[in-house]
Amino acid sequence: MLKKIEHGEILEIRLERPPVNALHHPLVQELRSAIESAPKQGAKAIVLSGTAGMYSAGLDVPFLLGLDQAGMEKFWEDFFAMLRSMATSPIPVAAAITGHSPAGGAVIAIFCDVRIAAEGKFKIGLNEVQVGLPVPRVILAGLARLVGQRHAERLAVHGLLVSPDEALATGLVDQVVPPEEVVPKAIEWCRETLKLPQTAMHTTRKTLREDYAKLFDSLSATTRAEMTGVWFSQETQESLKALVASLKKKA
Repeated sequence: MLKKIEHGEILEIRLERPPVNALHHPLVQELRSAIESAPKQGAKAIVLSGTAGMYSAGLDVPFLLGLDQAGMEKFWEDFFAMLRSMATSPIPVAAAITGHSPAGGAVIAIFCDVRIAAEGKFKIGLNEVQVGLPVPRVILAGLARLVGQRHAERLAVHGLLVSPDEALATGLVDQVVPPEEVVPKAIEWCRETLKLPQTAMHTTRKTLREDYAKLFDSLSATTRAEMTGVWFSQETQESLKALVASLKKKA
């Protein structure tokens, strides 16, 4: 499900779960483990990439609909722990957004240090509301930290999926480049970062990202319970099952 590619001191972790790199429980656990183990294995920076045309389509809804309440609460626990590991990683993490990145795909990118997206007819955004899910508090806080309160409200409340160029204009991504340059540009960003005086860079980065640890520690437990309750509500279950039915028709 993950492919690891070494570029010297930079570790590329590529999502490879066909057809759309959907996030189910095993992939979330594997991704968390890969992020946490990378520094211990000598990596100085991480590039988190996807496959051509698809970063990640977000949560694997058909898989998750098969979980009971305890299983779903455990999923949310591990999902938020994975995001926390990414947000508080002791080494820089670059998101190489290789294509479409709705919902959970955009969420992963939000908590990286930098986001480099492929130009083209791709969509990125938090479209959870469109499929019957509120955007979790901790993710809203991360989004607002990135793009500001006004853009966060506009994007999240309406569940907007936007083009790479609009994502750049709002601050949701930092660069838009041709698809074949996404991973190389992410690697280049990591290399330039690693050329900086390391103690100064890491100390400054750690200070600026300390709020992420506080954010997750203060909101994750409450959010986990809230999201589990919402997941099993009638409205959300109906919306998610309708989504799955529409996906089957398109398959």
